[in-house]
Amino acid sequence: MPFEMTINYPETLPDAVGKTREEFEQESKWAMAVKLYEMKRLSSGMAAALLGVDRVTFILKLNDYGISLIDLSEEELLSDIENA
Repeated sequence: MPFEMTINYPETLPDAVGKTREEFEQESKWAMAVKLYEMKRLSSGMAAALLGVDRVTFILKLNDYGISLIDLSEEELLSDIENA
């Protein structure tokens, strides 16, 4: 049985950000999953499972949050190219 988390927020918050309650809650869930992925706390597969979507859908949506799928520095990329 999965756990459930409840987050309290002011009833005016969704309207303040121009969303319906459902849109706000879904966007909040995505933001949490993306941030945990960015922090390397969740894999893309685990984040997708949290959201109830497939991994490809999660990966494709990362760009909407300004997150790269590949997180390598310029030096790491150059090193990989030189070593190829």
